[in-house]
Amino acid sequence: MSFEFLAVDAASQAGRHIPVAHSPMEAQARDAGARFELRAGWNVAVDYGDGAAERTAIETTGAWTDVSQLGKIELQAAPAELARTIAGAGGGEHGGFGLATRAAGAWWCPLTPERALVICEPSQTAALRVRLEQAADSALGLASVVEVTTLYAALTLSGPSAREIFARFCALDLRQQSTPLHGLRPGSVARTPGLVLREAEDRFLVLFGWALGEYMWTVVADAGGHLGAQPAGFDALAPLDAAPQETSARA
Repeated sequence: MSFEFLAVDAASQAGRHIPVAHSPMEAQARDAGARFELRAGWNVAVDYGDGAAERTAIETTGAWTDVSQLGKIELQAAPAELARTIAGAGGGEHGGFGLATRAAGAWWCPLTPERALVICEPSQTAALRVRLEQAADSALGLASVVEVTTLYAALTLSGPSAREIFARFCALDLRQQSTPLHGLRPGSVARTPGLVLREAEDRFLVLFGWALGEYMWTVVADAGGHLGAQPAGFDALAPLDAAPQETSARA
C-alpha cells in the first residue's frame, strides 16, 4: 500500500492548475490579517502586515505561528535498524528519549524504541524522504518510511509568555527542569493528543491532529490574547539553526 498521495511534492500540474496545499488554520490566519505566499507547494502565512512588530512580539511578549507546512516523516523499525536508518540519513545518534536532536536541518524525535518522527522545512521534505528510504532499504529487517505531513498540523509558540500561554490550556510541565532545551513531551494538549518540542529557550513547537487545526488556533488565540500575544507570520521566526541557545536555566 502506497502513501504517496500524502506527499505534497507528489502533486502534479494539470494544465493551468497548480496544486497548492493549505493549512487547516488558513481561514483563521486570513481572518487575523495574514498575507500569504506560495512556498514549496504550500500557501504560507508569511506576515500579518507588520513583520517588524511581529518580531518584536516574539522577542518581548509572545506570538503564535502556523507552521503546519513543516515536513513530517514517521519511521518504524526494530530499535537497532531504526538507529541505523536515522544515522544513514544524517540524523546521528539521539540523546535519549525525551530529547530531540537537531541535525542535517531537521528535528529527529524518538517516540518509542521502534518509532521516530522527523520534522523538516517543506522545501527539504522530498529530499529527506528519499534519503530515509535509501537508508531503510539497507536495513537488515523490516523498516518503514511514511510521510505524515498532512496528518499533523503545527503551531510554534514563541516569546517570554510562551510557557504561560501553554499553562492556560495544557498540563505538560514545560519548565527548564522538566523540559530542557530540545526536550520532547508527548501528552494532552488542550484535551487532545499532542507533541511539544522545545526548539529554543522561549520557542515551542506543538503538533496535533490535522482536523483539530481550527480548534487549536482558537484555544491558543484565546490564551495568548489575554497575555498580549499575537499571531506572527512565518517570516518573523528566526531560522532554527541561527536561534540563540539557552544560556541559563529558568524556573
